[in-house]
Amino acid sequence: MRERIDQGLQERLGYRISDDMGIMTNQKWQAIINNDASYNNHFFYAVKTTGVFCKPSCKSRVPKKENVRIFQKAEQALDANFRPCKRCKPTNERLPDSEWIALITEYIDKNFTEKLTLKTLADISHGSPYHLHRTFKKIKGITPVEYIQQIRINEAKKFLMQTNKAIADISICVGMSDTPYFITLFKKKTGHTPAQFRQVHR
Repeated sequence: MRERIDQGLQERLGYRISDDMGIMTNQKWQAIINNDASYNNHFFYAVKTTGVFCKPSCKSRVPKKENVRIFQKAEQALDANFRPCKRCKPTNERLPDSEWIALITEYIDKNFTEKLTLKTLADISHGSPYHLHRTFKKIKGITPVEYIQQIRINEAKKFLMQTNKAIADISICVGMSDTPYFITLFKKKTGHTPAQFRQVHR
C-alpha cells in the first residue's frame, strides 16, 4: 500500500523519489570532484555536514562522498532544508549577508575547539576568505578571528571558575594548543592571566 502511495506521489510530482534520495553514480562523483560545468542543471549535490547544496561546477572544497546527497532539482534540495551555496548560487539568487554570517557564527559556536582559519571557514561556507572577512566585520563589528578568540576566552573563563583543570589543559579544551599564546591572549582580553582570573573569581 505504502509503495503504491509513494509511486502515485512520485508520478504527480514528476520525479522518482529514489533520484531525490541520491543515486550517486561514479559519473556524478567525478563531475563533483572535477567541478564539471557540463553537469550543471542535470543534478545538484548537497552536503549533510554543512547543510548547503551546490552545482556540480562549484569550486568549493570537495566534500566526503558519504556526506553527499544528490538532487535532480534545486527545489528538492530546498524542500529537504538545504541552503543554496553562496559561491556557486545554485538557485541563481544570493543568500542575504546577515543569514550567511549567522550560519558561519553558528558553525564557529559549535566547532570552536577545532583549528579554524579564515580559509577553513571560507571553504566550509562556500565564499572567499576576503569576502568572508569583510562581510563578517560589517555584520558583527569584529573579524572572524576576533570572534573565535572571544568564544574561546569565554569558554576558558567557565573552565577556570568551575573546574580545577590545569591551565595547559584548559588551553587545549578551548582549541588553543599553544599554552603561552593562550595565556597572553587571555591577559590581553581580560586584564588577568588565567591563574589570576581563577583566584579573583573563585
